[in-house]
Amino acid sequence: MVERRTLGRVKHPREHPTTEQMRLTEVMSALSDPLRVGLVRVLSDGVERGWSELRAPVAKSTLSHHLKTLRAAGLTRTREEGTRCFVRLRRDEVDARFPGLLAAVLAAAVAEGVGDHVGRATADG
Repeated sequence: MVERRTLGRVKHPREHPTTEQMRLTEVMSALSDPLRVGLVRVLSDGVERGWSELRAPVAKSTLSHHLKTLRAAGLTRTREEGTRCFVRLRRDEVDARFPGLLAAVLAAAVAEGVGDHVGRATADG
């Protein structure tokens, strides 16, 4: 069982769920938000990114909430290094638990433009 703590009104686990602990309803709930789908699209290249490398039209606290939601569902892995946080998509683990799910979601998101407003930060900011 993953221990949960309350951050504001949303409960997020302290640890990343194992592959066996991932639940379809939690994964689908995390993927129900266009911004989070956009984050998954950005991370789908397999590159670990610093949170500051992500561009989204929301406040930093809101971006943090969305990233924690993805982590709580098991879609991403977050690592801290000093004061910086890095995130990567757990694609192989999600594919092992739910074969074809991410590929289908990503293909549909690209076709429908879901998450187009999310991207990587440029050197210009």
